Amino acid sequence: MTTPSQIKRYLITGGAGFYGINMIRYLLRYGHQVRSLDIASFDYPDVKDQIDIIQGDIRDKATVDRAMQNVDIVIHAAAALPLYKPEDIYSTDVDGIRIVLQSAYEHRAERVIHISSTAVYGIPDHHPLAEDDRLDGVGPYGEAKVMAEIVCKEYRSRGMCVPILRPKSFIGPERLGVFALFYDWAKDGKNFPMIGSGDNRYQFLDVEDLCAATYLAATRDCTLANDTFNIGAKEFTTMKEDYQAVLDYTGHGKRIIPFPAGPMIWTLRLLEALHLSPLYKWVYETAATDSFVSIDKAEHILGYQPAFSNKDALIRNYQWYIDNLSQFENTSGISHRVPWKQGILKTAKAIF
Repeated sequence: MTTPSQIKRYLITGGAGFYGINMIRYLLRYGHQVRSLDIASFDYPDVKDQIDIIQGDIRDKATVDRAMQNVDIVIHAAAALPLYKPEDIYSTDVDGIRIVLQSAYEHRAERVIHISSTAVYGIPDHHPLAEDDRLDGVGPYGEAKVMAEIVCKEYRSRGMCVPILRPKSFIGPERLGVFALFYDWAKDGKNFPMIGSGDNRYQFLDVEDLCAATYLAATRDCTLANDTFNIGAKEFTTMKEDYQAVLDYTGHGKRIIPFPAGPMIWTLRLLEALHLSPLYKWVYETAATDSFVSIDKAEHILGYQPAFSNKDALIRNYQWYIDNLSQFENTSGISHRVPWKQGILKTAKAIF
């Protein structure tokens, strides 16, 4: 456990989100003081009385300044996701981080940890990806994530400690979004269609491992932590094998059904244009390709040791989905914390 002299005051932007709540619980286990800043309401009764809660927008400097009072370490996770409007993505993901960093600079916070994304690499031509590979964000979200990292480096040049973490797609308790589509089909004993052969290797990340990596970035000496790190699972196989593990876990005897990538992608492009599909370009354009990063740097410099494989993470997330289904069965939206509407995919489900 953390000794009293080691207790820090943390601010988590996006604290009401999927990663935010998991990070809050992680920090509370170590005895730290935590404050959440999020535009969304904070509705987690298990920790609500143990933290400070500020509901507000990171694009508002006065609100951020109020949240920054007496803070030692900032974990910046607030972001507008790909399904948001482009103007909201840029204003939140780029303008927002500049406001947070400026406030942290003025209030002399020890460090700001920025939760970026491997979306900064775009659609690459080789794997594994390393931190010094070319950045090429796809669409407003990917572009904004690249721009946000540039802002982080500006504040590093001003003497701030600003570790940047680039996590792979992470899953675990509280994660729904696009994964809820798959889990819904698995729950109901359906075969599941896959874009392409499924023989590509696609690395995921359990949110608990991301929390551990974040804590390392918060506690390692700044001379080591003030850098950029890929974060992902160490053990992963192919998309088909990893997803099949969930279908096997359900016990319905169902299978992953591969479909030719080209026709499926063109179909999904059309359905997205007609607003009939919940899947956006980044999901379906990369689903049939390899997507994995090197975590050597995080292992060697931060001491990162992921505990969960792809299969472990997917099954753990699925079991949480089943255990909590009654809480969100009739909800939907565009964040990671609620199921996405299936659109025309709900009709397709009947065929499988």
